[in-house]
Amino acid sequence: MADEATSIVELNVGGVFYTSSMATLLKEPDSLLAQLFSQKGKSQLVKDNKGRIFLDRDGVLFRYVLDYLRNQTLILPENFHEKERLKQEAEYFRLTNMVKSVNAAVIASTRKLPPISSVNYTGNDACVSRGFIILGYRGTFAFGRDGLADVKFRKLSRLLVSGRVCLCREVFGDTLNESRDPDRGTSDRYTARFFLKHSFIEQAFDMLQEANFKLVGCCGSGTNSAGEVKPGMDSEESKWNHYNEFIFSRD
Repeated sequence: MADEATSIVELNVGGVFYTSSMATLLKEPDSLLAQLFSQKGKSQLVKDNKGRIFLDRDGVLFRYVLDYLRNQTLILPENFHEKERLKQEAEYFRLTNMVKSVNAAVIASTRKLPPISSVNYTGNDACVSRGFIILGYRGTFAFGRDGLADVKFRKLSRLLVSGRVCLCREVFGDTLNESRDPDRGTSDRYTARFFLKHSFIEQAFDMLQEANFKLVGCCGSGTNSAGEVKPGMDSEESKWNHYNEFIFSRD
């Protein structure tokens, strides 16, 4: 029995090949894999023409199933977009704790609740629940006919985001542009180099509100009518340049 538990198993999962140990496949006693690879279930196994055990499931997603069995922890790559499909695979293989971990990842990625910490889930979506995010923008007022400024209509050049990296990613998701941030590394660090891929400040406010952040402070520079005009800039429009910041907090 001990020799069987340490034996090597070659798998063909939907055309993708894996090698694992019998001990890994049997690690969750109530799972479908444990049932299939038990003494009673082996008669149901099908082999391909190379003698590998064939499982007619998603071969790419099966890597996360194996990783979970090996480590008892679900670790997903950044910007992983197939959580619902992975949940379906976990449910098929009857991996109850893995299903809970995927659910936690789904909730965190939809930003409806603060990030969820779980002993069964540690990924890039996991983060501290408290902190500050600063949203700033540079803008001017749009100009209409005859070079007259329409003070009722602002033009935003860029929405800037500062804060703990994992909090910024949790709130803004795919709308966050990280191209100006060269310090790749842990998501627990801070940055002041992020900006958004859109210029709709109301959308940014909505996303912060959905993530339970509250506005705790703001400031503005006013217009630049007395400031120096940089070469190449329209002298009239430059007078209306301004910068504003909004500070959001989640306890």
